[in-house]
Amino acid sequence: MDHIGPRLEKLRRHHGLSQRKLAQSAGVSNATVSLIEHGRTDPSMGLLKKILDVMDVSFADFFSEPSRAAEKHFFSRHELSRISSGPISYFQVGSDLRDSQLQLLYERYEPGADTGQSMLSHDAEEGGIIIEGRLEVTVEQHTQTLSARDAYRFNSRLPHRFRNTGSETCVIVSACTPPSF
Repeated sequence: MDHIGPRLEKLRRHHGLSQRKLAQSAGVSNATVSLIEHGRTDPSMGLLKKILDVMDVSFADFFSEPSRAAEKHFFSRHELSRISSGPISYFQVGSDLRDSQLQLLYERYEPGADTGQSMLSHDAEEGGIIIEGRLEVTVEQHTQTLSARDAYRFNSRLPHRFRNTGSETCVIVSACTPPSF
């Protein structure tokens, strides 16, 4: 997550925003934006999403690496792009999704990990299959705890959040189309 701060600062400057204006538009404190940009805190995915939404930037675009190689069809586990680490880790298949209609993720939620109190919402459809562990999924006011081989699918425009309520790591394979997470 070391790269989040510099990326956020570069993006903010590109959009001609001061830290104060970005913070105000996102409904967070100026200190929060400053701490993130200087690498002194790692934002929750919900908080980062709120900030990126001000600039109309998806997670896929924020974490994209420019691709200079020919189109790739196969990826070893070591070639997955880490787009988040900490209690929740996201590994993306491919690094540049600007011309893609699909975002495929391998996700790991440590026990107690939560996407944050702020519900996520983005312009896409998403689904996933629980590979191991348990995951509480909330979509609008509906909440269900899923276990291995259970799945979810919903319109991502609906407010949603994820939380590992179990005592073991939860592993998920998920997809989002178009890439907007």
